[in-house]
Amino acid sequence: MTRPRAAITAVHGHLPDYILTNQELEQMVDTTDEWISTRTGIKERRILKGEGLATSDMGAEAVKGLLDKAGVRPDEVDFVLCATVTPDMKFPATANLISHKAGILNAFSYDMNAACSGFLYALTTAASFVESGKYKKVVVVGADKMSSIVDYTDRQTCVLFGDAACAVLLEPTTEEVGVMDHQFATDGSGYVHLHMKAGGSLKPPTYDTIDAREHYIYQEGQAVFKFAVTKMAGASLDLMKANNIPAEELAWLVPHQANMRIIEATGRRMGVPNEKVMVNIQKYGNTTNATIPLCLWDYEKQLNKGDNLILTAFGGGFTWGAIWLKWAY
Repeated sequence: MTRPRAAITAVHGHLPDYILTNQELEQMVDTTDEWISTRTGIKERRILKGEGLATSDMGAEAVKGLLDKAGVRPDEVDFVLCATVTPDMKFPATANLISHKAGILNAFSYDMNAACSGFLYALTTAASFVESGKYKKVVVVGADKMSSIVDYTDRQTCVLFGDAACAVLLEPTTEEVGVMDHQFATDGSGYVHLHMKAGGSLKPPTYDTIDAREHYIYQEGQAVFKFAVTKMAGASLDLMKANNIPAEELAWLVPHQANMRIIEATGRRMGVPNEKVMVNIQKYGNTTNATIPLCLWDYEKQLNKGDNLILTAFGGGFTWGAIWLKWAY
């Protein structure tokens, strides 16, 4: 019996209504629209506003839209995996809450945290469950309320991030489409350049950690930029070489939307022309685990069955990697 592959059969996103523009940020910190646009490519980002709203609320809306789009009942879903760095709470898992809010009662669910690489790691993990032959309908969610951990007095980081969620449905197929191969790596020594100082078991929350503003993203931009470009391009090229995929046979490069300069530099290193690189950072900023599926959602109508896609990301940890995906519809 041929082992099934895991194919993405639907994708759907959810974006908060509130749009935080560069012009509004000019009133909050010492920055300008020109400075932000030139260095990041970002013009606006979505922010989740409202009392009691969290990552799971965006994730649930994305999942409900996904299932409706695919014609799948909630009780048909076998497994929900959520990639996030901004869980609603330490426990239970945000995936549990998304399942509850989306009416998914017959599935098991849990979270995965690999920073901005999380969605790729989750996609490959979920694909393995489908490839086992036991699970037929698996939902992978990338969701983050980054505004909850952004310091809006820090002009270096507050201009970068936005809130969003996006989900994909994985189903088995015997065709030559779906998740084909991946290349992942980790270098834990890179944590010093990108992390949150407090809130974990190393530094539990105290009045002092709050006063020191240690519950926000800490990032050393230049170090992260250098590593991100090198590692994203390197993993992607290694994956293409291993599978004999020349650049001209690549339909799309789907990079994590961290910074326009990183996106452009990665494409150049890979020899992929700009018109084959998915970009939506100008509209949403860096939504961490939602960036790559949001690209697939935005570009869905331009995708054709059998298209070769390379999905690549880099995140705190350091984590990085790439997936070779053949589009299934």
